[in-house]
Formats: sequence, structure tokens, C-alpha cells
Amino acid sequence: MPTPESAADRDLDLVLLGATGFVGRLTAAHLAAHAPADLRWAVAGRNESTLGSVVADLAGSPCPPVETVVVDVTDRAGLDTLAGRTRALATTVGPYLSYGEPVVAACAAAGTDYLDLTGEAEFVDRTWIHHHATAVASGARLVHACGFDSVPHDLGAQFTVEQLPADVPLTVRGVVRSNAAFSGGTYQSALTAISRTSQARQAAKVRGSREGRPQGRSSRAVAAKPGRDEILGYWLLPLPTVDPQVVARSGAALEAYGPRFRYSHFAGTRTLRAAAAGALGVVALGSAAQVPPLRKLLATRVPAGTGPSEEKRARSWFTVDLVGEGGGRRVHTRVSGGDPGYSETAVMLAEAAISLLRDDNPETSGQVTTAVAMGPRLRERLVRHGMGFEVVDAGPLP
Repeated sequence: MPTPESAADRDLDLVLLGATGFVGRLTAAHLAAHAPADLRWAVAGRNESTLGSVVADLAGSPCPPVETVVVDVTDRAGLDTLAGRTRALATTVGPYLSYGEPVVAACAAAGTDYLDLTGEAEFVDRTWIHHHATAVASGARLVHACGFDSVPHDLGAQFTVEQLPADVPLTVRGVVRSNAAFSGGTYQSALTAISRTSQARQAAKVRGSREGRPQGRSSRAVAAKPGRDEILGYWLLPLPTVDPQVVARSGAALEAYGPRFRYSHFAGTRTLRAAAAGALGVVALGSAAQVPPLRKLLATRVPAGTGPSEEKRARSWFTVDLVGEGGGRRVHTRVSGGDPGYSETAVMLAEAAISLLRDDNPETSGQVTTAVAMGPRLRERLVRHGMGFEVVDAGPLP
């Protein structure tokens, strides 16, 4: 992380880039309402008048932003200047494959902590390839996937591991359910990722050849077959998201996950019909995304930067049930919360940024996961803001 001397020289603690978007505004509102009173933070984006409206909306909050910064994510010189002014930068500007790498590069070079909301596995791998070593040298912590991708799954798996015996092989499966629609940003990122499967495989291959593996241990995401989970009572549909990769990388970095850790990831439905419909929908979306005109048409259906009404968000919920086994024990845990793609994601990003800045976190640098960078400290923050982490059931394996 930046040295105390270099941090003291910076006039800002945190910059929120993309504050004029839907999730950006929600994140700014959470910071203004709940950040420490002495936090020096700013909102940034490319439109000065829209930034002004964000600040006006936050007038009267306990901790409003101290200034606005006009910067474009394509302006590397402007990003370098901005990164050099702040201890941490959180960005909501996606799809990250299109707009994210210059921001990561600026933060890695400046020794500035970086956070985002990406669910794009290719982007995560490419930034590791290009910027992890620079961040290790500068002390920057590059923390991707600080929203619904992938905080509930990453911290939920860590919480589950904590309930199981130490130093034994462990398996964990996560099953996500929600009544909410995908956010515009998540939808746009998914379209981009689905259309670039070959490029994503190549990036993963390059990263794998350079990253190495933990000595004497193994941690992997495993593809599991669809079927019925007799413990949870749900039909399971494997989810091709970034979450399993994030969890597996936490397992590789943290010895507490045991000598052999395996994680699988699913969507859960109550009926076989719903599971089949979900599978057909994923296949149809994947096929259409390969055709540029269809992909362009699909992109207009849920524009990035848009979102549902406050009333609809208030009715939305999510759960992630996790079943862990090892050492003759089985534990069923659950992470739960409100609207996942917008309201809770804004809380997760804001609290992750504050945690990096203010909590007694492990010494680390380079590209790391939320479990590695913050872990239980971030979990405690989220619980204070209404998210649940609970043990549903635990006992010996039958």
C-alpha cells in the first residue's frame, strides 16, 4: 500500500469515478451518508454540469464530497494526475473491457488503491497480466468485483470455510437466488464477455502460465452438472460468471482454505421448469451475442447507467446459500440482502473503499480479491448496513 508519507502528501482519500451513473449516484449517496466525517473524497466524471447535480443532491448530508473532478477515462494524463492526488479510487465506469484499463494502469503506477464493479473475467485476467507487477512494486491494491460480483460469494465462501475444520480438504458450493433484474452495467458487461469467449480463454491461459500455484496446496473452481440439490431443495443451474474464479483465487491465496479447496457456483430455482427456461435463456443470449447486429440490438434493451425505481429496489432481494464440507463436517451458510444489482452493490463498493482506507487489513499489494484484501473487516461493515451472514445448519456428515 502507499507509504504513510506518500499518503499524507495526497489531498484526497477517495475518488468516486463514474459518480453520475445510476450506481455511481447510489454509491455517492451512501458515502455522503455514512463515510467518516473526516474522509476527504471527491466525485469524478466527464460532465461538469452532471457532477454538479450529483453534489446538489447530496447537499445537507453528513459527509458530502469535497470537490468535483472533470476527467475522461480515455485521458491517461488526466487519470495519472487524478490517481496521484488520492489514496484510493473506486470506479463504476463500464463495461470495463472498454473503459477500465487506463484507470487501472494509472492507479497501479501511482500506488493508489483501485476498486471496481467488474464481472468481466477477461478484464480481470488482462489487468493482472499488464498491471499486477507494477502494483506490487508501487504498493497499490487492485481489487476487482467489489459489488454483487463478487462480494457475497467471495466473503460468503470465506465465512463458510471459517465454520469448517482447518487443514483438511474442503468443498463449497454457492447457490444464488434473487427476484431482481440484472443491472444495466451487468447486462452490458455480460454481452461483451459472451461475445469474446476466445479472447477470454487466451487471457486466462496467459495469466495461468505466469501466475503459478500455491506451494503444497490447490484451489480451483470446478464445473458441476445441473441437477437437484437435496440439501437446499433447489434445482441447480451452473452459472458462467466471474464469481467462481474470484473465490478460487481467494482459496489459493489464503492457507485457511486448506490443502485442497474446490468451489462450484449455481443459480437455484424451485422448479425444474424454471431451471430449464434459465438454461435456454443463457444459450439464446450467448448465441445472439456472437452476431454483431443482434448484439447491438440486445445492448439497447437494458442501457448501462439506468436502473429501477426506489420502490422496485425496495422489493428486491437476494440470497446466496453455501454448502461446505470437509473433515467429516457439513455446514450450510447464507448471505442475504436487498436489491443486489443496484442498492446493495453501491453499499458494497462504498464500504469496500472505506475498509481499504480505514480498517486494520492485512499487508498486501498487487491484484487481490476482497477476501484477501479485507475479508472479515468488510463483512462486519456489510452486516452493520443490513446484509446477513448466518449459519443455517451445521453438523457431522451423514
